[in-house]
Amino acid sequence: MWLTWRAATERALYGDEGFYLRERPSGHFRTSVSASAAFAEAVLTLLAEVDSDLGTPDVLDLVDIGAGDGALVTQVLSIAKPALRDRLRVTAVDLSPRPDDLPERVEWSRSLPLDITGLAIANEWLDNVPLDVVEQTADGPRVVMVNVHTGEERLGGPLRPADRAWLERWWPLSRVGARAEIGRPRDQAWASVLVRLTEGRAVAVDYAHPVDNRPLHGTLTGYRDGAVVAPVPDGTCDITAHVALDSCADAGRKAGASSTTLSTQREALRELGITGARPPLDLAQVDPRGYLKALARASEEGELIDPSGLGGFGWLTQRR
Repeated sequence: MWLTWRAATERALYGDEGFYLRERPSGHFRTSVSASAAFAEAVLTLLAEVDSDLGTPDVLDLVDIGAGDGALVTQVLSIAKPALRDRLRVTAVDLSPRPDDLPERVEWSRSLPLDITGLAIANEWLDNVPLDVVEQTADGPRVVMVNVHTGEERLGGPLRPADRAWLERWWPLSRVGARAEIGRPRDQAWASVLVRLTEGRAVAVDYAHPVDNRPLHGTLTGYRDGAVVAPVPDGTCDITAHVALDSCADAGRKAGASSTTLSTQREALRELGITGARPPLDLAQVDPRGYLKALARASEEGELIDPSGLGGFGWLTQRR
């Protein structure tokens, strides 16, 4: 069966027997949430900032989009102080079944809340929003078709006008054989978050690339059991592609965002107190166990802000 990459990925990840309806992402790739509890602590610090900005409302939303196994909201609830925790309305949004060990107070939903007052965070969500792949030919860009059983590709027809306009604005192709991933579905997905944000912040965290440095042949990738594999859309592996966060930011502004910040995870987490600083050696003399614990914590923080790894993720923060 031959489909566009967008249709094939939708079927492979979210169809009746789709990968994400059968599997938890933590078993196939490492995320910031699984790398260290420090990430949840940083999100809690961010949530407290939003709470202060909004004047400590009676009900404060925390919405985790693409929640996976619910680890992030579970960790945040476990460390939040009662004064904040008791006012939280926590929603985990994911298409997979509700995890058995999720705290009862967390609402598990397949769709976004109608309105959000607080913080909406999408950690590695946009990279799994399916999109089309196109290739430049001597006659202009053509849609790439894929065999859903083998991953074999062939060229299809020309782009729709809206996709052609997106390509020319956000990922212009300069040579024959160059490829791009049409990010318009991600723009629409992100805009759907911003229109529901009544007050507060929306944060997207993902592998990203800017318009002046897009990869020549795209970023479509498969993951299985922690290893990179060929992106065959047969439902046996995760299929992902990096995100044009600058394009998503523009869509968010059009959806009502009042301010926008694009940064890296390293920059964002350092502002939230995650520095990776090693404990003083003197501590080893007076409290060896405490020193080892602090050293392990510093190592975890270092992984989160490593610019060649998780620290290189893009952070898009928009307020409303």
